[in-house]
Amino acid sequence: MMQKKGKIMTEEIVRTGGCLCGKSRYQTRGDSPRVIMCHCRYCQTYTGSAFGTQVWCPEDKVTLRSGELSEYENNTESGNIVTSNFCKNCGPTIFLRLNVFQGMVAIPGGSFDPPTFWFVPQVENFCRTKAPFIETSTSEKHDTHPMYNPKKPDNHPVK
Repeated sequence: MMQKKGKIMTEEIVRTGGCLCGKSRYQTRGDSPRVIMCHCRYCQTYTGSAFGTQVWCPEDKVTLRSGELSEYENNTESGNIVTSNFCKNCGPTIFLRLNVFQGMVAIPGGSFDPPTFWFVPQVENFCRTKAPFIETSTSEKHDTHPMYNPKKPDNHPVK
């Protein structure tokens, strides 16, 4: 905290990160209200890994500092739209948005600059498709997602 003319001001934590080639860079201000580990097939496919780690931040606390992002929209079986913004040059996802979480943006946890893993995930979603070799100490775990409500069969190309 800082003191200024008798008033206490809270200084926001600033964190930075970006893509593999370094052309697309972002900055966040403040702490994330929610960090989620997701084991759904979409997150596994987006990340090319066993799960996605998403650091959710208020949109007004996130700034793209440099680079150009491409966009891909995916319609899920729940009728939601997941928008992925990724570096036009090297491809990694920089931001994810879900239409039901207006005003929030998810940032892949591994894309933050060191110290990269400053956060502690509070919840795991889609544990039903969790890789059997993943063990965590996260206390809140869901087989799907509390808002999961499929309207049509799973449309992921590989099940």
